[in-house]
Amino acid sequence: MDIRIGIANSPRELNFESSQTPAEIEQAIAAALGGGGTHVSLSDNKGKVYLVPVASLSYVEIGSEESRRVGFVG
Repeated sequence: MDIRIGIANSPRELNFESSQTPAEIEQAIAAALGGGGTHVSLSDNKGKVYLVPVASLSYVEIGSEESRRVGFVG
């Protein structure tokens, strides 16, 4: 699952792939936003953990699980 997170006052976005399902990611973000949490915690395929302050979230884009094609499309 490809995840892109926009962070306020930052020119770059956080982009990584996670093995979590879209529902798990959405639930974690919604819980942090709605429950008065201070940060949201997500992990990638390599075991890295990303902690993003809720106050700094601009947007979260959850991509599809479709694999990327290699080569020419005919």
